[in-house]
Amino acid sequence: MSQAKTVILSILDDPHNFQNHVATYAAATIMKIAYGKTTPTSATDPEIREARELVRRFNTILRHGYYLVDSIPWLKYLPWYAPELKDEFERTKRLYTDQLNRVKLHMQSNEDIGPSFSKYILENGHLYGLTETEMAYLAGSFFGAGTENTAVAICTVLMAAAHFPEEQAKVQAELDAVIGRERAPTFADKPSLPRLEAFISEALRWRPLTPEGLPHRTTQDVIWENYCIPAGTTVMGNHWAISRDPEVYPDPDAFKPQRWIDDQGHLRDDLTFFVFGFGRRVCPGQHVANRSVFINSLLVIWAFQLSLDPTKPQDDMGFTNATMPNVPCTIEFQTRVPEVELRRMMQNYPEAG
Repeated sequence: MSQAKTVILSILDDPHNFQNHVATYAAATIMKIAYGKTTPTSATDPEIREARELVRRFNTILRHGYYLVDSIPWLKYLPWYAPELKDEFERTKRLYTDQLNRVKLHMQSNEDIGPSFSKYILENGHLYGLTETEMAYLAGSFFGAGTENTAVAICTVLMAAAHFPEEQAKVQAELDAVIGRERAPTFADKPSLPRLEAFISEALRWRPLTPEGLPHRTTQDVIWENYCIPAGTTVMGNHWAISRDPEVYPDPDAFKPQRWIDDQGHLRDDLTFFVFGFGRRVCPGQHVANRSVFINSLLVIWAFQLSLDPTKPQDDMGFTNATMPNVPCTIEFQTRVPEVELRRMMQNYPEAG
C-alpha cells in the first residue's frame, strides 16, 4: 500500500504518537479501497472519525446479552425500547448511504475516480440482486470494520516486537539477510520472509483482537459430541480459548513464532489461523487486512529497533478489544537506518504495493 510509507515518516516526526499514525494509515487505506477516496488524515476527515466512533459503539452493542432483546426478542416491537439502537441504525445508514451516493455521482459525471469496492458493486450489483441499501452496507461494513481492526492488528504486532526483543532480533536478522539496509523492503520480498510472517501470526495468536469472538447463529440443528445445538442458537467462537488450545499450540501462553515454521524453514500449512473468524461469516476483508498488516510490520521492524519505555505503564492486553485504546503501551523507536537515508527511501517508495 502506498500509504504505508507515511507511517514511517510519521514515526520519524512524532514517535510518541505511533498509534494515531497507524490508525490514520488504516483509515486512509480502507477509505481508498472502499470508496476510491484519498484523504490525508483521520483527524481531519469527519467521515473517518464518524466511522471509527460507529465501530466503537458497534463493538459494545455486539456483545451478546448486553441488551435484553438478545434474550427477549419481542422487546424489539416496543417503540420505547432502546432508542439508542434505532439512532445507531439511522446514523450508520446515513453515513454508508452518503458515501455510496458520492461514488455514484462521480460515476454519473464520468469522473475518473479509479477502482473501488463501491464502484464495482454499483456496476455489478444487478448480477447479485443487491438493493442500494445492501450495497451501502456492504461497502460501509468493509470501511468501518477494516479501519479499526487493521490498525489494532498492526499495533499488536509492533507491541509484540517491543515486548519480545529476542524474537524481534531474529526477524531483523532475516530482514538484514534478505533485504539489507541499502533499500526499502516491498511486497516482492514476502516469499523470502517466513520468520516475519510467523512472528505476525504468533502476535495475533498471543493477543487476539476479539478474544471472545463474535456472536453467530445456527441455521439448523448441529450435533456436536453427542450434544444437540438447536437451530437459532447464538454461539460464540471463543478466540482466546482457541488460541490457548495446548493440543494445537503447545505451551500456549509462551510467545513462540517458531511454532509456525516447519523443519525446512517454511511456513506451516497445517496450523489453524482463526483471527478472521470461520465459516461463511469469515471476515471478507481478510486479504486486504493481511497485506496491510504485513507491509506495515515489515517496514517498521526493518526501519526501527522497537523497545518498551520502562518509565511508562504497559498494558499488553490493551488491544484485545479490537478498538484503539488511549495508551496501552509506549514504544521507543530507534532508527536502524540513518534517518536521512530512511527519509530518502520513503520519499522514493513505490506508489503501488
